[in-house]
Amino acid sequence: MNELLTILFAAARLGLTAGLMPGPLQTVLIQHTLLSGWKRAIFGIFAPILADIPVVLVIMLLLSQFPPILLQGVRIIGGCFLLYLTWGTLRSWRRGETLGNGTAPEVQAASSDGRLRFLLRMTIVSLLSPMPYLFWGTVNGPLLREALAISALGGAAFIVVYYVPLLGVLSGWVLVFDRLRHLDQRITRGIVLLAAVVLALLGLQLIAQGLGLIA
Repeated sequence: MNELLTILFAAARLGLTAGLMPGPLQTVLIQHTLLSGWKRAIFGIFAPILADIPVVLVIMLLLSQFPPILLQGVRIIGGCFLLYLTWGTLRSWRRGETLGNGTAPEVQAASSDGRLRFLLRMTIVSLLSPMPYLFWGTVNGPLLREALAISALGGAAFIVVYYVPLLGVLSGWVLVFDRLRHLDQRITRGIVLLAAVVLALLGLQLIAQGLGLIA
């Protein structure tokens, strides 16, 4: 029992860390919150669960971490995808599609289909980031196997305890930046532009890491 509690405490810390750690997922989530509000952005918090399902299944089947060559490929593809998202964000920024009272009509008219598309985009961002592979291949996966070795209920508890703080932190990002979107237009446009710059830098960093140019 003590062993399982230790594993669950580790799961909770990992979930909290994954949510707080700055990365592509958080950046895209913040961007969409600023552009569309929390009611549409909140769907994006479930992307890590959808993206992790295939990763966890493969990890548990292989019982080993992903090979470096695969992670390098994921980094390059993910970096290119982030640059593509940056380009789209900058186009929206130049058209003035931001925030508050000036939200673009096409954003205001977004339907439930738009929410699903955003969830899909967030899932792709998560899948093309090396973090799920690194987390589940080196830390989460071994801990989950230990929990399952104790009992099936222990494995289920690990999943719950990991995702509850993760989703809670991501929800916090959404709520905080939803409040910020009601600030002066110049401030919120500046935040969107800064988020685009951060996203571009993350994309370039992933490509450089995938090519072995930086560690």
